[in-house]
Amino acid sequence: EEELVESGGGSVLAGGSLRVSCVVLEYTYSSYCTGWFRQAPGKEREGVAHIWSYNNRTEYADSVKARFTISHDSAKRTQTLLMNNLKPEDSGMYYCVADSGSCRWGVIRTQDFHTWGHGIQVTVSS
Repeated sequence: EEELVESGGGSVLAGGSLRVSCVVLEYTYSSYCTGWFRQAPGKEREGVAHIWSYNNRTEYADSVKARFTISHDSAKRTQTLLMNNLKPEDSGMYYCVADSGSCRWGVIRTQDFHTWGHGIQVTVSS
């Protein structure tokens, strides 16, 4: 059974940096799309970034462009989201996601991902 194991996250002051990582275990597909969603209390789940394992093509939500960087290590089957210049509005539960094949470019949608992690908390204080 496919499983996503998240790590990292935590608390930081505004302007600081955090990293969240996700190990894509037992994922036997030749290529897959993996990324992150986040959800703050009382708000809808938002797609943050995704990356295609085949060629490391990436895409980001406008709200995090130039601040967040997603990367993928094929040998370790691990992807990492490095979050710089964090803002209080970046706070929330971050969920790792994955699905077989290429990413759907131009949009990061919940319905395009069938495997989800349990979530990891990121808190940014002003």
